[in-house]
Amino acid sequence: MENFKFTYMDKAYELGENNLEYFLNDEEKPVRGIDRESIIKLLLEGEEVSFSKEYYDEPCGNCLNGKVYGQKYFKFLEYHFFIYTKDGNYVISNISKDRKDNFSTLLNRGLVDDSYIVSLMVCDNCGNYAIEIEQCEI
Repeated sequence: MENFKFTYMDKAYELGENNLEYFLNDEEKPVRGIDRESIIKLLLEGEEVSFSKEYYDEPCGNCLNGKVYGQKYFKFLEYHFFIYTKDGNYVISNISKDRKDNFSTLLNRGLVDDSYIVSLMVCDNCGNYAIEIEQCEI
């Protein structure tokens, strides 16, 4: 499986199997048919994948960057997109190359019945990353 590579502020990052900190699929209603590999494939197909800088109150679990200096906020890069499901099974995402309709249209046609937000958080320092999938309120 190919890794997803991107550059932010002249620094190169690579999201692969070896630097995945954790993968969290919604605890109450997990999505079937989605995993790290399919998330990476969606990122590779996406036309406008753009990470932005965010700050968290917890450091990276891998490098703990800034913790020894007593920092209260820790830099991460973050990107979000949506996935749509039918009966708990992954159907399509809003960044899929073959998506033609928005969620409302797909919902009205009965092709999907739920949506989830996928969040990717990348440590600004070491490049380790996490993927979290959470159900959206409809």
